Amino acid sequence: MAKQKNKLSYISVPSQIIHSLSSSSLQNLLLSPKKSSKHSHKFFPRTKNPKFFFFFLFIIFFIGMSRFLFNIDRILPISPYPCTTNEDQSSLIGDSVLALSLADSGRKKFSGRDEVSEFWNKPDGLAYRPCLGFSREYKRWSGVVAREKKKFLMVVVSGGLSQQRNQIVDAVVIARILGAALVVPILQVNVIWGDESEFSDIFDLEHFKKTLANDVRVVSSLPSTHLMSRPVEEKQTPLHVNARWIRARYLRRLNKEGVLLLRGLDSRLSKDLSSDLQKLRCKVAFHALRFSAPILELGNKLANRMQSKGPYIAIHLRMEKDVWVRTGCLPGLSHEFDEIINKDRKLRPELLTARSNMTYHDRKLAGLCPLNALEVTRLLKALGAPKNARIYWAGGQPFGGQEALLPLTREFPYLYNKENLTLPGELEPFFNKASLLAAIDYIVSENSDVFMPSHGGNMGHAIQGHRAYAGHRKHITPNKREMLPYFLNSSLPESEFNMIIKELHQGSLGQPEIRTSKAGRDIIAYPVPECMCNGSSTRTKPFL
Repeated sequence: MAKQKNKLSYISVPSQIIHSLSSSSLQNLLLSPKKSSKHSHKFFPRTKNPKFFFFFLFIIFFIGMSRFLFNIDRILPISPYPCTTNEDQSSLIGDSVLALSLADSGRKKFSGRDEVSEFWNKPDGLAYRPCLGFSREYKRWSGVVAREKKKFLMVVVSGGLSQQRNQIVDAVVIARILGAALVVPILQVNVIWGDESEFSDIFDLEHFKKTLANDVRVVSSLPSTHLMSRPVEEKQTPLHVNARWIRARYLRRLNKEGVLLLRGLDSRLSKDLSSDLQKLRCKVAFHALRFSAPILELGNKLANRMQSKGPYIAIHLRMEKDVWVRTGCLPGLSHEFDEIINKDRKLRPELLTARSNMTYHDRKLAGLCPLNALEVTRLLKALGAPKNARIYWAGGQPFGGQEALLPLTREFPYLYNKENLTLPGELEPFFNKASLLAAIDYIVSENSDVFMPSHGGNMGHAIQGHRAYAGHRKHITPNKREMLPYFLNSSLPESEFNMIIKELHQGSLGQPEIRTSKAGRDIIAYPVPECMCNGSSTRTKPFL
């Protein structure tokens, strides 16, 4: 593809060189030079010389063939060997264009000349589309709720980004149930990461207010008339309470005091609510909670860089030290690393999330452990991922560093994350802000052609629902409980292993799943049938 004028061209450059450049020289490096019509006008009279004319044709032919062979267009600002050190990268600069051209040969989906690779195929979405038609009763009451100025709900949300999102969704629903105005949620400082970000740092506050204007009144702070009120504070809301319980518990006291303060909302609201409230959940999660402009800008920029050479895979790797400690599992890197995890778990047994009576082996076979890099690699290979596929991995730094990723990088060398996909300085505004960095990962993962989490959890479920709502984009759910016995069978031929793994995942590729077919499913992960409809579903007007 020919270069376009005034477009940014990204090239791979060692960090030592980048840091030595001034801002102006870096800008000159990134910008394609403009051709001058003035100089070209003076040049053409010389072509009357036959020797010069044939030499000129030879040069044009040579440049054309070089561009055809090496595909010099839109080169990503990353090395094709992202896991090497800066010293290693400096010796590979001459090969960067060729390496990216080889990686580009695997992009079949975006080339009209090649057949679409089966691995990149989307599942059949059965024509499901977003469908948020609220009932007449809901709309009739909306006028009253949207003008509410006497009752206010305040909430303090905790946890990581996805936990915060879930609690904000429930806070909006609870405000609607009580007919109260919602004060912008307060984000509790995360005790693990020390992130002090506020709501407006992560989400677009004005968009949040505008989107929910007909459902719940959202205010930035309590009005002066309520500043001296004694709020009704609740810290011990039971798990999975319904709308009737919420009204019975809080409505009378809220009408009297005017302010209700709720903490610890995680999983406090039932997953099975009325149809209107389920639709409201989807409206908040998929429409109102848009990330703030700086996060959107960088997240979309990184997604575009990954997409510039064709389809890509995003993997949410849960291999951080605290994950191994909390799940009661072991990383399997070496005896020394396993001992570190065991020691930390003994020092803080309260971190173990559940089923403390189970051994590590039992947890593993029950599918309760995150996949390590070797297991992720074997699963991707069995499902047909091409070796030259480019992979974006989301998540914190794995316990064990680059060594923990070696099984993955050996089979899939084009492995990137936000650190090696950005230009110098692009990530600086987000340093030490875990929720903002997670939001960037969320955007790149949500925009991928294929997404797979190595473990369940809030982020994996949120992206699963978001991709379903966007048209059931491919989402691989590892069938850990069924597949792990085959992973442990070293005598099984690779061809047979691959066939078995494919069969086990035929129904786990992001196809529409009815939420109500299994108890306890969250609408945020399974938006069918309440928030999406097709020709055979109940006819409702889609939300725009």
